[in-house]
Amino acid sequence: MRRLMTEAEASIRTGLAASTLQKQRVRGDGIPYVKIGRSVRYDSDVVDEWLDARTVSSTSQAIAS
Repeated sequence: MRRLMTEAEASIRTGLAASTLQKQRVRGDGIPYVKIGRSVRYDSDVVDEWLDARTVSSTSQAIAS
């Protein structure tokens, strides 16, 4: 079953401030999200994939946007 997280939960999971997640949604460059009515939810699997894509082992590695 799909696990949808609130913005606050996604903020804790990613270490990003809720305001950063909000700004990323406006710009369209953040974590993909689900809109249900006026509520914003983040799929926990998508959040994990987004984090995995930004995992590096060296400071010289480029981070995907």
